[in-house]
Amino acid sequence: MNGKRWLAVGLAAALFTVASLFSLAVNAITFDLDDFFEADEQVVDEHVLEDGNGRGKIVVIHLNGVIQSSYDTPSLFESGAYNHRRFLKQLDAAADDNSVDGIIISVNTPGGGVMESDQIHDKIIEIQEESGKPVYISMASMAASGGYYIAAPAAQVYAHPQTITGSIGVIMQSLNVAELAEDLGISQEVIKSGPYKDIMSVTRDMTEDEREILQSMIDESYERFVDIIVEGRDMNRDDVLELADGRIYTGNQAYEAGLVDGLGDLSDVIDDFREDIGKGNIDVVEYRQPFGFGSFMGATANHFAGDPLSLYTMKEMIHQSHAPRLMYLYSE
Repeated sequence: MNGKRWLAVGLAAALFTVASLFSLAVNAITFDLDDFFEADEQVVDEHVLEDGNGRGKIVVIHLNGVIQSSYDTPSLFESGAYNHRRFLKQLDAAADDNSVDGIIISVNTPGGGVMESDQIHDKIIEIQEESGKPVYISMASMAASGGYYIAAPAAQVYAHPQTITGSIGVIMQSLNVAELAEDLGISQEVIKSGPYKDIMSVTRDMTEDEREILQSMIDESYERFVDIIVEGRDMNRDDVLELADGRIYTGNQAYEAGLVDGLGDLSDVIDDFREDIGKGNIDVVEYRQPFGFGSFMGATANHFAGDPLSLYTMKEMIHQSHAPRLMYLYSE
C-alpha cells in the first residue's frame, strides 16, 4: 500500500473517531441523568411479551436466584441478584393494576430463607383473596424447596417435564474448622453471656444440647412447610409426609405425585391462563428490572469480568457459613 492510501486510511479512522465522540457528546447532553440514577428505585418496567385484544392483560413476574432479603442492597456490580423488596412490590403493583386479570410468576430458584419464602407465600394468598386475581406458577429449570413453598398456594402450578423441584424440607448449615485451626495453632477466645450464645461456632464441636435446640427449630419449620402443602395443594397429610423427605423430583415426577397441576413451559402457561380467564387473547406483559445506574454497572462488569452474580453468590455462601439460618434451600 502506497503513502497516499495509508493517508486516506488514517483520515478515515480519524473521522470515524471524531464522529463517534461527537455522537457520545450529543447523547450525554440529551440523556436525562436523573432518570438514569432514579431508575433503580422504580418498581415496574413493563414490557409487552404478546400483543392481544386489549381487553385485559396477564403480568409475568420473574423470580430468579436465591430468595434472600440480603440481596436487597447489592453493590453497583451486583445488580443482577434477586431483590426481595422489589419482587414483593412488583406483586403489589400487579395486584393494584385494574387492567391486570392475572399474574404468572416464572420461578427459577433453589429456594432460600424461611422468612422470605413465607412472605412471598402470604403475599400470593393475599393477592388471590383480596384482589380476586389468580396467580399461576411457571417453573423453569429449578423451583426447589422454597421455590416449591411459594408455589403451593397458587391457583395453578406448572412445571417443565425436566424442571428440578421438590426438595421439601429445611436445612441449617455451618462449617466446622476446629481440627484445622488446632493443626495451625489457631484458637478462638469467646466471652459469652450464656452457654448457647456461640451456638454453631465454627471453631468447636456442637454439644448434644445445642443439636437438640437447633433440631427443634428445624422440626417447627418443617411442620410449617408440610402444612403449607396440605392446605395449598389440598393433599392428604400422610401423602405429603411421604413426599417431603428432602428428595428432588423432575417435573414429570412432580406431576405424577400431584405436586403440580400441569406440564409445559411459560408459553403453555400463558395459553392455558388466557383460556381460563375467558376474555380471548388478552395482552401479556412482563415486569423487568428498570435500567438504571446499578443495572448499567452490573452489565459493564459482566461484559469485562464475567458473571458478577456468580461472584456475589460465592460471597453470600461464605457469609452464610458464619451466620447460620433456617433455609428452605436445595444445595447441590
